[in-house]
Amino acid sequence: MTPIILAQEFQSPTIEYSKLAPMLIVFGAAILGVLLEAFLPRRLRYPTHVVVALVALVAALVTTIGLAGTSMVAAEGAVAIDGFTLFLWGTIIVMAIISVLLLAERHVDGGVTAFAAQASALPGTEAEREALSRRLEQTEVFPLFLFAVGGMLLFPAANDLLTMFVALEVLSLPLYLLCGLARRRRLLSQEAAMKYFLLGAFASAFFLYGMALLYGFAGTVSFSGIAAAVGAKVGLDGLLLGGTALVAVGLLFKIGAAPFHMWTPDVYQGAPTAITGFMAACTKIAAFGALLRLFYVALGAARWDWQPMIWVIAIITMGVGAVLALTQTDIKRMLAYSSIAHAGFLLVGFVGVRDAIAANTSAVLFYLAAYGFATVGAFAVVTLVRDQSGEATHLSRWAGLGKKSPLLAGVMTLFLLAFAGIPLTSGFMGKWAVFSAAWEGGAWPLVVIGVLASVVAAFFYVRVIVVMFFSTPAAEGPTVAVPSVFTSVAVAVGVAATVVLGLMPQPLFELATRAAHLVG
Repeated sequence: MTPIILAQEFQSPTIEYSKLAPMLIVFGAAILGVLLEAFLPRRLRYPTHVVVALVALVAALVTTIGLAGTSMVAAEGAVAIDGFTLFLWGTIIVMAIISVLLLAERHVDGGVTAFAAQASALPGTEAEREALSRRLEQTEVFPLFLFAVGGMLLFPAANDLLTMFVALEVLSLPLYLLCGLARRRRLLSQEAAMKYFLLGAFASAFFLYGMALLYGFAGTVSFSGIAAAVGAKVGLDGLLLGGTALVAVGLLFKIGAAPFHMWTPDVYQGAPTAITGFMAACTKIAAFGALLRLFYVALGAARWDWQPMIWVIAIITMGVGAVLALTQTDIKRMLAYSSIAHAGFLLVGFVGVRDAIAANTSAVLFYLAAYGFATVGAFAVVTLVRDQSGEATHLSRWAGLGKKSPLLAGVMTLFLLAFAGIPLTSGFMGKWAVFSAAWEGGAWPLVVIGVLASVVAAFFYVRVIVVMFFSTPAAEGPTVAVPSVFTSVAVAVGVAATVVLGLMPQPLFELATRAAHLVG
């Protein structure tokens, strides 16, 4: 008997490469960076990597701008290209360009970057001392950085759970490595990397398990399919609620929301400061974008089920960030708890969003951009205050900085005032926007708590200002490093954005409003 073979026509997937160009450029540059590490002589790697990274990011920004007005689902439904995605892409890429300048800084550390001479050498061993004496540099940070940026671009654009999980891992794995590559305080840096890796693995497991539950509920991982399943169900469903809660854990971990924030102060303190600034700005932008897309595109119909959870987390996050920052004596740990508090303020705006096409999504988008510029600028300033062991992050070492370098202290003061939400800064406009959105959405109790948390938070920002300008410096006084053009440009861009967005926020608000619609 002759077997019958049924031929099935195979249809190749349709990939809109031109619409995915920003991501493809960044990932292509990252792969090129790996090849450069393999084949270029060591002396040529640093300048080549800097040029490749900057050119790739600028090209990605230009192509992102060229996609303005696009609203479609690409890559067989896996990636959503809309105004929301493009706004976040542009913001992430701009922050990444500024961060590359900080990564490329050599002048501050005596002619070498702030990254380990040899990552594989154990701290304190002869191998590390030899690598330091030869003034080696770990230039692999540039392709790792670009892979992380590529993952961040995919994260808020993901239109199904599987793509979102892949993006989560692509952005996270390079960051685990980058956090452990500080040239100075190697043990602290490696401890930060290990904590971030272990806790990040737990968060990824929560996300993956939640994804499985949502698939069991809807029979699909696509956001449109989940939305249809949620709309068709009546009453509560255990798989839906459990899956939503577990997926939320993975995303809330990335934004540093309490009680999933325990990694934040240790990692921010131990990681190279350029990486800390990059993580604080870009990871939060990408994760909030993913959070908005998942909860308002896929799970919007179940809003009344998951919104109470977000209310509770927002309150806890604002309280933990504002109160625990008061006890910090390390400037990087203080900024870490400040980041946690800002995650809470952003969650207040998140609750105020009514649906996937609500214009008040623009409040969260504006806040993310304003916070990103001030954050990268603040961490750039931290790299310039030094002592004999490197960066002087203990608050006592900042005493008298206003007398030693009035310009640097004034710049840091501007960033701190923006974090506090003082009028005429970008931070004030951002808080006004998210609190207004929450008030309009009926979450006025959250707004009241947010205002109280802002008052508490203002105290520790003012404390740093008082230390810089009104405290007696130590005998040797703080040392201020003279930066190269790279760090100078990064700080200048942060200052300009903080001032301009505080005085003339309307153009960015209008852009964010036009970008508020999410397709799915």
